[in-house]
Amino acid sequence: MGKPTGFIEIARKKMPGRAIAERLHDWQEVTLPYPDAAIKDQAARCMDCGIPFCHQGCPLGNLIPDWNDLVYRDRWKSAIDRLHATNNFPEFTGRLCPAPCEGACVLGINNDPVTIKAVEVQIIDRAFDEGWVVADPPDVRTGKRVAVVGSGPAGLAAAAQLNRAGHWVTVIERADKIGGLLRYGIPEFKLEKRFLDRRLALLAEEGIMFRTNANVGTDITVDDLRRDFDAVVLAGGATRPRDLPVPGRDLKGIHFAMDYLTLANRRCDGERLADADVITAKDRHVVIIGGGDTGADCLGTALRQGARSVRQLELLPQPPSERAANNPWPLWPNIFRVSSAHEEGGERLYSVATTHFSGNEAGDVTTLHAHHVRMIQRDGRSEFEAMPESDEKLPADLVLLAMGFVGPETNTMVAQLGLQVTERGNVWRDANWMTSAPGVFTAGDMQRGQSLIVWAIADGRSAARGVDLYLMGRSDLPAPVR
Repeated sequence: MGKPTGFIEIARKKMPGRAIAERLHDWQEVTLPYPDAAIKDQAARCMDCGIPFCHQGCPLGNLIPDWNDLVYRDRWKSAIDRLHATNNFPEFTGRLCPAPCEGACVLGINNDPVTIKAVEVQIIDRAFDEGWVVADPPDVRTGKRVAVVGSGPAGLAAAAQLNRAGHWVTVIERADKIGGLLRYGIPEFKLEKRFLDRRLALLAEEGIMFRTNANVGTDITVDDLRRDFDAVVLAGGATRPRDLPVPGRDLKGIHFAMDYLTLANRRCDGERLADADVITAKDRHVVIIGGGDTGADCLGTALRQGARSVRQLELLPQPPSERAANNPWPLWPNIFRVSSAHEEGGERLYSVATTHFSGNEAGDVTTLHAHHVRMIQRDGRSEFEAMPESDEKLPADLVLLAMGFVGPETNTMVAQLGLQVTERGNVWRDANWMTSAPGVFTAGDMQRGQSLIVWAIADGRSAARGVDLYLMGRSDLPAPVR
């Protein structure tokens, strides 16, 4: 605890950001760093709470009070050492994680929680600027070879840890560039890809090998993997999107959110796309179905592309501004939130269910038909009931389905390996992260289902320890936090 009275004297201050009128005309990151004095003040709000529930809230078990104290004392080099002790990629989580640690902050019982996420990203950015983050390859190699399939945060975390243990690691990615959702699912204004490329360069310098344009199950057979590697980690994510089976779904102009975001990221990366492949919101009435982070990413992207109007629909009712009685601390606070994209424009509509789409003679979508609903409890389950005389028509030239994902793809490598799956369709694994196939492990959304980046990194680290134990009979890698 840097300052005993800090949480009393200092108020939470929102992270600085660029002016909306400026940022809507480019794809650069929205946020700006705190001035030095301001970030030390924010770190000083971390109180002597006795039991730091932020540890419980963070899947990685980040040592949050430690590095808050070190930032307050201007000991930045020690702060990044403590941060890297539990988190391989704080430059990613500090930008993208929804910060469950802040929801569990003890100060949040009756005050605004500590700005943990903002302190985290400022530590790692300062560390890179000062030249403290350098490649650290292992001194000794085991001679064991491990394939990591999938290059999202779970795969990269597993690869980093396995390489640290001395194994030769090859990351296999079916796309043309490494990064998974970090590369193609997250808009540039939330994560500039130079930060991803910077970390990938370090991982390569440490000895990790990357192979792109390689789809396991088609380009590479699972037999090849089992023959060429001593162990395999499957980290392919939960990439099957949830669809909306209503009349008119087959009209042109209705797309899954990730297809839209991927193409937008490719264009930001300078790729030249054929006209037939381009999905753009320019001069269109855009409707986004789904009120989560992916929907907000679509909103910010559509606004930058010059949409005529943007509406984001959510089936659930609008959350309260403060915790409800049935949502006590330290549970994640289900409250109304405004992201940077929501600050920039668009309209959010709650308790709205889409009934069907209609279009023109050319087969293009033109209208979304919906009605308002109310949530009721029936036999202990939540159901949605249409409200009378609440039908509504919304102009819609472009509809983006951002309703989440239903699980991993199971028709190629999972099927070929004959892996056991859970009732929810995720890949089954044991306590050491091994699947039903000996020597084949899994991590991240592939075994968990759609989740947070911080869980993906935590799972990748845990799976790496399981692989190391399998290969060597013991492991010095950190044990899972939970």
